[in-house]
Amino acid sequence: MLKEATLEEVQEAAHLALLLWPDHTLEEFLQEIAKLIAQPDATVVLAYHDSEAIGFAQCQLRYDYVEGTSSSPVGYLEGIYVKEAFRKQGVANKLVNACENWAKKKGCQEFASDCELENEESLAMHLKLGFSEANRIICFKKVL
Repeated sequence: MLKEATLEEVQEAAHLALLLWPDHTLEEFLQEIAKLIAQPDATVVLAYHDSEAIGFAQCQLRYDYVEGTSSSPVGYLEGIYVKEAFRKQGVANKLVNACENWAKKKGCQEFASDCELENEESLAMHLKLGFSEANRIICFKKVL
């Protein structure tokens, strides 16, 4: 079962986000996800197996330029995670479809995402879910 997360489900979403992005803290995610749920331009979708939250997707509208797109706003998949025991069962596909439908209802004509160059697993998942590669970039920085 899929559903848009409510404030009562912030804990479940935050725990899943921590599995995806372990360099953060649970406290950070509790605050961040509560803010996202309250925003009309963002959503968090949870996937459940029985009463267990097994996956989540977070998407929002981006109004600035999104690589490879020609419209605005663009629905953007900011993050997606499915617990390992439930992978390769169509959960990610259902989560992305829910995000795409949410973006369509918000007036989007395009949906986009990204992953790190070395993240072959994420690249393969995106391609399997119908995304096409738009561009590859290398980012630079300088300490001042």
